[in-house]
Amino acid sequence: MTDAAHTLLPLDQQLCYAIYSAGMAIQRAYKPLLDELGITYPQYLVLNVLWRDDALTVGAIAEKLALESSTLTPLLKRLESAGLVQRTRNPENERQVVVSLTQAGRDMQQRSACLGETLLATAGMSPAELGALNGNVKQLRDSIYAAIGGWSVGDPG
Repeated sequence: MTDAAHTLLPLDQQLCYAIYSAGMAIQRAYKPLLDELGITYPQYLVLNVLWRDDALTVGAIAEKLALESSTLTPLLKRLESAGLVQRTRNPENERQVVVSLTQAGRDMQQRSACLGETLLATAGMSPAELGALNGNVKQLRDSIYAAIGGWSVGDPG
């Protein structure tokens, strides 16, 4: 290998940092709205999964978010304490915990629509441009996971 191959790109030229810092920027734009809703960004992600497919096991939610089940448990407890979800044991398999939205959790979906509007307003991109970017980033994510044998790429979100 040449010396150029061993040269590390400056941080601001690395794709991983651009994606990471864009994610942080989006979370900062969302934060005031999430604060009004009384939830955190990770809790918002869990609710999004349940708005699409309610009554999922903790493992299924973890799979969709590419997280460990143990990481989700404290989030789910806080969502349950806030009255947004309920956790129950699966009667067919007592080892599984099923998470379902409460009415307050379902109502939160409409109240959270402002987040998408905020992204459109702050990104300086059209909905079509944001959609194309989202598709490209998802393709990158799925290719990387396929190559490393990680997270299933069967429509995780």
